[in-house]
Amino acid sequence: MQPFLHMSHPHVLCIGEILWDCLADQSTSSVEQVQSWTQYPGGAPANVACALVKLGTSAGFIGCVGEDEAGEALVRLLETIGVNRVGIQRHPTAPTRMIEVLRSPSGDRSFAGFIGRDTTEFADTYLQATLIPVELFKTAEFLVMGTLEFAYPDTRQAIERALEFANQHYLKILLDVNWRPMFWTKPETAKPMIHQIIRQVDFLKLSHEEAEWLFDTADPGAIAYRLGDVEGVLVTNGNQGCAYCLNESEGKVPAFRVNVKETTGAGDSFVAGFLHQLCRYGIQALSDPDIARTMMTYANAVGALTTTRAGAIAAQPTAAEVEAFLALNRPPLLH
Repeated sequence: MQPFLHMSHPHVLCIGEILWDCLADQSTSSVEQVQSWTQYPGGAPANVACALVKLGTSAGFIGCVGEDEAGEALVRLLETIGVNRVGIQRHPTAPTRMIEVLRSPSGDRSFAGFIGRDTTEFADTYLQATLIPVELFKTAEFLVMGTLEFAYPDTRQAIERALEFANQHYLKILLDVNWRPMFWTKPETAKPMIHQIIRQVDFLKLSHEEAEWLFDTADPGAIAYRLGDVEGVLVTNGNQGCAYCLNESEGKVPAFRVNVKETTGAGDSFVAGFLHQLCRYGIQALSDPDIARTMMTYANAVGALTTTRAGAIAAQPTAAEVEAFLALNRPPLLH
């Protein structure tokens, strides 16, 4: 694969974790029953960056890996794909994170634990605010982040610095909640912190379960109304499709029917599909109901195609694959 030509000036910056998903080769709900594992590169913000580049939108990744072979392999992968790597930091002693992922017979995955260390001891938790390159923000249009890294003081400060840079240079901010209790040493502290972060973003992406957990509703219009000045709320619900509120455009788009191998990274690909379309059409187009629905349909297609192969990044489709898929699979209208 040829690196994207304009990687030196990424349109989208993704900040947070990059890691290895160790996916169980056997379908089981118990780590003890797993006979072998296959490692796949992952981490939600890194997944989004890679998916964007594969679709044709330049992206950069900001995060921290260990000075180990696991970390170097991830950096080489980003280089091969064409993701801007200027924002990557390396920690001299903390290792690159590895996660055990179990897989159900239907392809759904669950996180079972971390390999070798406590959750606070991996390199991604040590991202330094003072080392974030401000020059990346001078030409970018969007900043993408999750909530996992807010569980750790160093990385929380780094993301807060990135938010300052984003506001100074008028980037739009997208938050994918990506709630994973196992990353938090005190999960009970997460909800108020996440609500505080949400107040600072322009676009909010939630799963159906996350929306219910944070807002007691999965209606994106109701969530947008409660937040006041947010420009978009996207709620995904697996094989039920997605619901959205983009400016004045509200609706639902059904999921595409595909042969699911496993679902790791599908939500991240959905985010990339949406942002790719947003870069193509421009934010002003969100007020057009037809364009908003087109964007959501495209995002659904990118997410669906990612479930048909194993691994979050390895499974991501190219723009040509998405266009070919859409040509054959026009979803029915939901009323």
